[in-house]
Amino acid sequence: MADIIQLLPDSIANQIAAGEVIQRPASVVKELLENAIDAGATSIQVILKDAGKALIQIIDNGCGMSETDARMSFERHATSKIRDAKDLFCIKTMGFRGEALASIAAVAQVEMRTRQHIHDLGTRIVIEGSAVKTQEPCQAPSGTTFFIKNLFYNIPARRNFLKSDSVEMRHILDEFQRIAIANPEVHFTLHHNNNELFHLPSGNLRQRLVSIFGAQSNKKLVPVSEETDVVRINGFVGKPEFGKKTRGEQFFFVNNRFIKSAYLHHAIMSAFENLLPDDAYPMYVLFIDIDPSRIDINVHPTKQEIKFDDERLVYHYLRVSVRHALGQYAVMPSLDFDAEPTFTGYETAAGRQNKETKPAADNRSEKSDWGRITPPQNFAAPNASSNLQNWKKLYEGLEENDGDAPESAQASITIESAATETETESATEQGTFGGSQKLPYQIHNTYIVSHIKSGFLLIDQQAAHERILYERYLELFEKKEAGTQQELFPRTLRVSPADAEVLREMLPQINMLGFDIQDFGADTFVIHGTPADVFAGDDSQKTIEKLLEQFKSNLELKLDLRDNIARSLARSAAIKRGKVLTVLEMQELIDKLFACQMPFKSPTGRNCFITFDLDELRRKFES
Repeated sequence: MADIIQLLPDSIANQIAAGEVIQRPASVVKELLENAIDAGATSIQVILKDAGKALIQIIDNGCGMSETDARMSFERHATSKIRDAKDLFCIKTMGFRGEALASIAAVAQVEMRTRQHIHDLGTRIVIEGSAVKTQEPCQAPSGTTFFIKNLFYNIPARRNFLKSDSVEMRHILDEFQRIAIANPEVHFTLHHNNNELFHLPSGNLRQRLVSIFGAQSNKKLVPVSEETDVVRINGFVGKPEFGKKTRGEQFFFVNNRFIKSAYLHHAIMSAFENLLPDDAYPMYVLFIDIDPSRIDINVHPTKQEIKFDDERLVYHYLRVSVRHALGQYAVMPSLDFDAEPTFTGYETAAGRQNKETKPAADNRSEKSDWGRITPPQNFAAPNASSNLQNWKKLYEGLEENDGDAPESAQASITIESAATETETESATEQGTFGGSQKLPYQIHNTYIVSHIKSGFLLIDQQAAHERILYERYLELFEKKEAGTQQELFPRTLRVSPADAEVLREMLPQINMLGFDIQDFGADTFVIHGTPADVFAGDDSQKTIEKLLEQFKSNLELKLDLRDNIARSLARSAAIKRGKVLTVLEMQELIDKLFACQMPFKSPTGRNCFITFDLDELRRKFES
């Protein structure tokens, strides 16, 4: 049988390697920025066209390369970072594999201009599909400039897999932000389609975070700083009240390299235990400095996964450091064991006012109102014996309501609240419901019970409202007849530079829904008006911020722009679980839900309601 195994040409081998290293334009930006950092650059410019699909230009003022090094840099496994195998366990640079430039040159049209500071002339190299087209001396500024044009031009299938410009730009911004945060001493700029998105002067970490996430982020930051014999941890975490429903502001850096670790993320979440809702995520930017010999970063080509020789130890130190920072800056409750054993320090202003206005004869020292923190001045901390007596008093009378009560007391049981009674009277007075019609009511301010002939419906008020708003927004997109409630005083909305770019793209479509938002330049927008019948009394600024978060989380779904906006805005503006509704509001919600084309599911796929049949309920009680 003839030999069938053959050595692949370098061009094909490089394309195969590029499939792991270069997945999208963001991968190119990441690799070139890391090379610029390793070259000692103090100023880096990023220029993009069409989200990097047409052009990625990176300009740095690093050390530059000689003519020989410039040519060698495009060969596979050619690197200046390591010399032998033991160097893999003491890596301090961003790159070390020697695959990035070879992979980029295999799938794009590349031009590089580089000059060392000590030389007058630089080198210009042009490569297309791993083939060198030009190599010549040239005039060039000190440092290195890359032009990456028409990414995946020779692999149409890979180019077709790229997402929309919005999605690809979002990935680029993520990579850019990670490197900019890790290197606050470096001056960065980012331009996209002739618009400057970021201008980040050199400074400290706090200044860099404020420049990236907006001025409003400054008040959210709590510093973290701990040093042990094994690891040094520093950075910032966000205050719990500023937690978000979506991820995106969580950053781990190990020896200045961004990594992803669900295990370490769990350490942060456990530090925030009982301080955040279950569906919220805190912001954190944490740097872990550790001996390179104690970690292994040669795990994945993207170098975003890492192995520790003792991961549990790092987990423990990280959790304790964050917990200590939150306690130190009075973000979480703590006990002061040095305080006087009295409650006078906890007395509220309302309690003092009540005490001042009550007659002197009304002494509550013996029968203190435990529901208020307003003890009298002569009230001392109870000892164990008196405390036990007080707990017994709290439960006195419960035994009277057990099964031994007389039959007359068990004849009828009525469960009714004052709110229900008031709402019923209000609805009856307005003549909205007939006397024979059963009124809807809420359970836990989350679900609505509505009677039907065969039983009853249990309606999820948030999911139902999302469906109503979603279909209404799609209808407004078609009719373009949304009403706008003008603001008496226009409000200013400031977002992060990355979010500002997303909002600009959405603005024409958002304004079709009844908003009147104008771009004021940079990262600032002015809200002149909001939809007249949706946002009355609501905080439109918070709604728009939630809309942005939801919109970004939907980008990967390949939704039409209008569909994405309708889904995102419906989820942001819908009434939330836990909100108390009047009978009239519940009835209006039910009527509008069953007037929808698809009342069964919310835009995200949740059930809007569940039907309970009387026969089914009867069987449950008989079983």
